[in-house]
Amino acid sequence: MIKMTDRDLLELIASQVGNLTKDVSNLTKDVSNLTKDVGNLTKDVGELKEGQKKLENEVQDIRNEVQDIRNEVQDIRNEVQDINRTVIKIEQEHGKKLEALFDGYIQNTSKLERIEAEVIKHDEFILKRIIK
Repeated sequence: MIKMTDRDLLELIASQVGNLTKDVSNLTKDVSNLTKDVGNLTKDVGELKEGQKKLENEVQDIRNEVQDIRNEVQDIRNEVQDINRTVIKIEQEHGKKLEALFDGYIQNTSKLERIEAEVIKHDEFILKRIIK
């Protein structure tokens, strides 16, 4: 066994206490750094939650806009269908009217040809009388 004097024992205890004090000081610094890191993480999580909320709001806005666009497209489809029906109706009605106009044109042309033939006969008759 090694004999220690009181002084040696006190120096050993003082040395060990000094080491423990350094270790506790280092632990305190580490805990302080961890506290700062946790604070930063808490802040970052808060910012992430705010960002997520903003994204959720923007996604909802986009959904609303898409729904509005769908409604507008449906309105346009309805209008196009109405226009198609109107065009078909106009084509049918005007087709009948044009057909009637062409029939009238053909009849007028026939009448004019008959009248022209009669006028030519009369012209020939008048010319024969004048020449004699």
